[in-house]
Amino acid sequence: MGEEESKASIFKAIEAISSLISLSHSIKSFNIKWQLIRTKLQDLYSGLIALQNLDSGFDPSLSSLISAILASLKDCYDLATRCVNVSYSGKLLMQSDLDVVAGKFEGHTRNLSRIYSAGILSHGFAIVVSKPNNACKEDMRFYIRDLLTRMKIGDLEMKKQALVKLNEAMEEDDRYVKIVIEISDVVNVLVGFLDSEVGIQEESARAVFFISGFGCYRSVLIRSGVIGPLVRVLENGNGVGREVSARCLKKLTENSENAWSVSAHGGVSALLKICSCREFGGELIASSCGVLRNLVGVEEIKRFMIEEDDTMTTFIKLIGSKEEIVQVNSIDLLLSMCSKDEQTREILVRQGGIQELVSVLSDPNSLSSSKSKEIALRAIDSLCFGSVGCLNTLMSCKFLDHLLYLLRNGEISVQESALKVTSRLCSLPEEVKRIMGDAGFMPELVKFLDAKSLDVREMASVALYCLISVPRNRKKFAQDDYNISYILKLLDHEDGSNASSDSGNTKFLISILMSLTNCNSARRKIAASGYLKNIEKLAETEGTDAKKLVKKLSMNRFRSILSGIWHP
Repeated sequence: MGEEESKASIFKAIEAISSLISLSHSIKSFNIKWQLIRTKLQDLYSGLIALQNLDSGFDPSLSSLISAILASLKDCYDLATRCVNVSYSGKLLMQSDLDVVAGKFEGHTRNLSRIYSAGILSHGFAIVVSKPNNACKEDMRFYIRDLLTRMKIGDLEMKKQALVKLNEAMEEDDRYVKIVIEISDVVNVLVGFLDSEVGIQEESARAVFFISGFGCYRSVLIRSGVIGPLVRVLENGNGVGREVSARCLKKLTENSENAWSVSAHGGVSALLKICSCREFGGELIASSCGVLRNLVGVEEIKRFMIEEDDTMTTFIKLIGSKEEIVQVNSIDLLLSMCSKDEQTREILVRQGGIQELVSVLSDPNSLSSSKSKEIALRAIDSLCFGSVGCLNTLMSCKFLDHLLYLLRNGEISVQESALKVTSRLCSLPEEVKRIMGDAGFMPELVKFLDAKSLDVREMASVALYCLISVPRNRKKFAQDDYNISYILKLLDHEDGSNASSDSGNTKFLISILMSLTNCNSARRKIAASGYLKNIEKLAETEGTDAKKLVKKLSMNRFRSILSGIWHP
């Protein structure tokens, strides 16, 4: 058979398959059998379409295969006609004939795959058909089936090209992801390719990762046995393959039920090894930390990790990384490990974890980003206030100096995180409050009393109230006339710039002033400030605390008139 004659035979077979698929949809009987036959026909169709791009002579084995395909198509057409006309002699015999023809088509596809794999044909056939534009669902299904066939029967280059096109399609249009899930074998083929050579492995890992981004499809990946191959990529893949594999496992382990599967396949050890190896990139280490963070939700896995040599040391060292993504993910992991676990917190303190967290905050010119500082502050807030040992270690690291610096100079998000920690510190015993008062926290807290955020104003007000509850701090606060006059101004409802009192902060400011009246000099300054009438107006609307404040200030003024002097 010459080349032109062979191409004509291929075209004839393609036309016959297309006609037969259309005819099969009108068959009412043996639905399951015909659905299976259609799947086999579509696989064969995609393989034959690829041959149309062939640019060299045909091998005799291919010519023989085309002839056999044409004969099988003729037999199938006869069976289809008999089913449409219900002219068969018996159901059992017809079922048997349909099974036979389905087996023939599967065999033809397999034989075509062998010819491709043997490299007999030139690479002209490897051109992947173009993705249809503005396609209907059937066109999209055909395109994915064509890619699936190439992944099944093509050589390595064809498989890789088909995978690249599949990834492009899914990234451009989410509808292709749904079709990939609906067409049987696509996910199984992708999972199988994870154990293939590097180029195929990378592209299949990308495809699996993209599918894992859809929560409703993750169970399909799990049922296809994706965990084991992903772990093997972590262990033996190249940098790109490992990174994509870790990101995929991070998504899959958001469901804690999958944590045991990762552990059973040796994933915990593989992830710990990556985190301890400096040769790997930041993205891979950060993603690995993310997977481990999901895994520590299982107590047994967490205990295994802690008992492994140098595990905590490894994570603590990662806090000092120059890459934000590594810092953030390693701190987040440690936070998950140590939260509500006194024993693990003790290990963190013993191995220098608190010092590393403070070091993220310490240097004004530090490479640590605002995001790193925020999560370090969140970790300190969560871990250090429930343990005397943690708190003592924290204070010994000059933490208050760094915290005060961030309150003064940090970006807004960092300032708010620092304010939250400051508020927690202000609830500690009087000795800590005295130290904070001497360090200069009170003037900084005053600046937040007129913040736009109600939460920020409340935190600052409560923290300041706690600090001035200490007599020494109260006296120090009253020495600066600006502090008292600023609070009084905020309470002045007639001041058009006063937004904070109108937003529900008045009661906190009144509480601060009430506490200040316990200091003679502060009380005198408030009474003599000219704002007393405004406070009296507030007493009419703001309730008991404001009335108590007016009463205390009025009694003081009455005593002064009687005595003719100001008490020191």
